[in-house]
Amino acid sequence: MEFNHVTVTYEENIAILALDSPPANALSSTMITELRTILKQFQDDSNVHAIILTGAGKFFAAGANIKEFVPAMGDYQKGIDMSKAGQDLCNELEFMTKPVIAAINGPALGGGLEVAMGCHFRIASEKATIGLPEVKLGLVPSFGGTQRLSRITSVATALELILTGKHIDSDKALELGIVQAKVSSDELMLTAKTIARSFVEGNSMQSVTRAVESVVQGAQKSFSDGLQREKEIFGELFLTEDAKEGVQAFVEKRKPNFRHQ
Repeated sequence: MEFNHVTVTYEENIAILALDSPPANALSSTMITELRTILKQFQDDSNVHAIILTGAGKFFAAGANIKEFVPAMGDYQKGIDMSKAGQDLCNELEFMTKPVIAAINGPALGGGLEVAMGCHFRIASEKATIGLPEVKLGLVPSFGGTQRLSRITSVATALELILTGKHIDSDKALELGIVQAKVSSDELMLTAKTIARSFVEGNSMQSVTRAVESVVQGAQKSFSDGLQREKEIFGELFLTEDAKEGVQAFVEKRKPNFRHQ
């Protein structure tokens, strides 16, 4: 299937999504729909083990397509619908059961940062800048930014960044824990691929997907509910061929031959 605003490539079992809508990869309603369609395909595709999300050109994503806001002004329901579409996209990224890595190659502002925060792991190049400047438009972050940023950092940090609308560089983003690594732009994609492979290579996707589910979805539950789901997942894995192979390989002191079953 061809897409107009997203480029999809593959390297073995890693799918690479590039936001590709020049000049700034603005998150139009069409791009959001395309991304959601692609993510559904990736979730169902057993050949895709990990996903990297990046931006084509100089930008990761400069935010929502503000031109789409103009005809919607004065319409409460249109505002709700726009927010819901962005929140649904970010939720679908976060609740993917395959690792999703954001490779932030340039400015990730507004909705662009919110999409990156929906990913499980974030790497930034020295050219990356991030921020949530919506207050400067008389708005607030609406793709989940007010909630995810405070959980990733702290309430005080989220308030500072949202109320000032300031942009910060990748060094500050790393210091605040918004990104997990900073590398040169030349090394960004290589590093993202290396990390993606480290998450899945040699592992059973039966356990990888359940580990992602347990950690990510468990963070949304109470501690006791999270423990309950962890216990159920552990039991489910006892029914898989890969768990039997992994345990047997350990006993026999050999590498397991996982078939992802």
